[in-house]
Amino acid sequence: MKIQAQNNVELRQLSELIEDMSVAMLTINAGGALISRPMAPLEMDVNGALWFFTDLRSANVEHLRAINLSFTDPAQGTFVSLSGRGELDTDRARIGRMWTPFARPWFPHGSDSTNLALLKFVPESAEYWDEAHSKMVRMFALAASKVAGRLIGMGEHVKLNALSTPSRRASDSAGV
Repeated sequence: MKIQAQNNVELRQLSELIEDMSVAMLTINAGGALISRPMAPLEMDVNGALWFFTDLRSANVEHLRAINLSFTDPAQGTFVSLSGRGELDTDRARIGRMWTPFARPWFPHGSDSTNLALLKFVPESAEYWDEAHSKMVRMFALAASKVAGRLIGMGEHVKLNALSTPSRRASDSAGV
């Protein structure tokens, strides 16, 4: 995933956490049922939005008002959950710029595929769990936590709530 320079501390922190994670699980609420599917992030733009290819025929595109992305790297002990909203973008120039041959199995006509669009995920908040130690150290910490009856050395859990820029939050509340 290409990551552009981020405009605030929390977005920089988020970009560092997910930069090496090549798959995210996208979860939508489809009529009261939560449905998830894997998605490959293409880019994190300067405003922290994450971009993906999507198919306009997918039922997912009708449920973008409130969505979740989750990234995991169990080997590193890093887990990230993002809440936000999605927007569809059919700009052919942008699609062409982001095109990758890895998408060809889903879109055989390349960037000219009729149903190809971009899904722009706009993050509003995030949480992450980062266990910076090796798997063996985490296992010992888990065992120590069980014996002590409380969490010991299990890493950090942080909430990031300043992901949108002030101007974007103002325009969102104005209904734009």
